[in-house]
Amino acid sequence: MKKPKKKHALLLLLSAGLLTTAVPAHAAESAAQGSAPQQTPPMNIVLDGKRIQPVADPKIVDGAVLVPMRGLFEAQGAKLAWDGATKTVTATKGDAKLTYRLGESLAELNGRTLQVDVPGQVADGHTLVPLRMVSEALGSTVVWEEDARTVRITSAALIGKEASIRWGVNLRSAPDAESEAAEELLPAGAKVTVLREASPFWLEVSTEDGRTGYISAKPKYTDYTSSALRDKQADELLAYGMTFAGTPYEFGASPDQTATFDCSSFVKRVFADTLGIELPRVSYDQAKEGQEVKIEDLRKGDLLFFGARGLDIGHVGIYAGDNQILHTYSKKYGVRLEAFSDSWKERFVTARRVF
Repeated sequence: MKKPKKKHALLLLLSAGLLTTAVPAHAAESAAQGSAPQQTPPMNIVLDGKRIQPVADPKIVDGAVLVPMRGLFEAQGAKLAWDGATKTVTATKGDAKLTYRLGESLAELNGRTLQVDVPGQVADGHTLVPLRMVSEALGSTVVWEEDARTVRITSAALIGKEASIRWGVNLRSAPDAESEAAEELLPAGAKVTVLREASPFWLEVSTEDGRTGYISAKPKYTDYTSSALRDKQADELLAYGMTFAGTPYEFGASPDQTATFDCSSFVKRVFADTLGIELPRVSYDQAKEGQEVKIEDLRKGDLLFFGARGLDIGHVGIYAGDNQILHTYSKKYGVRLEAFSDSWKERFVTARRVF
């Protein structure tokens, strides 16, 4: 089975929730010989050095470890949806989606079929899932430490990069604005260690006083950045912008509505809604934000400015990669994606990078 090249954001939740391991040999031998049962020490599950305590003890079935699904998934920041009628669980984290129907021998990860060694089951009121089916496919390393009866899971390397809080931000229990938040905001100037990029919009962090949780990855809240995170955020920005494709052009359109746009109200709205970046209303002032970028160094999400209507800067668009612009300027087309053609390059003035 080929390992997926993407979906590293899901490594933690799937590693913790979908691992199997062999039954220790001495346990099988004892059963075969009919020896008196001995008290078996509890099994430990350790993810990246942190012990995970499920709500019920792991269970070994036909050489596979089954564990309660919800606590382990949610501990890693996954959203779970359970359909009781079909006994189907759907786990999502970032842009990865796992679907599994209890009792079946197949699961689906982003449309790809996975083999389940031992089907999941309900035991003592807990929904138990087999653990290995996705962890190895995603490249995680799993080690069974027999003496300690410990399953040790190592996922993608921890980032471990320090960042500063720019704007007071909630520390949450999961990468979700609706999840439980700490009583106090992390204040501006506080330091955190970024453990993982949980999604384009959430970072898993540890605080100076030893707490762990999730904070917004939007640029206004911290000075943390990485090329991978920025690429994902740019993709989200452009995908959101494309939801307005065909929206009518209206010069001077109010930025407080989305029924019509002009070039700068469109850019302002898209950046505010996706990344929390508040840009000025008009293109001339937007061209003063961020840092200047040479045309040969453009990246997705950079702002492109052009001369128009007799003004040095009278039009703005978003660079969409692959020599394309997402913008609006015409009542005929409205919001559209088009080539960054020679005619546009002749009118090009400057590019700015604001995240």
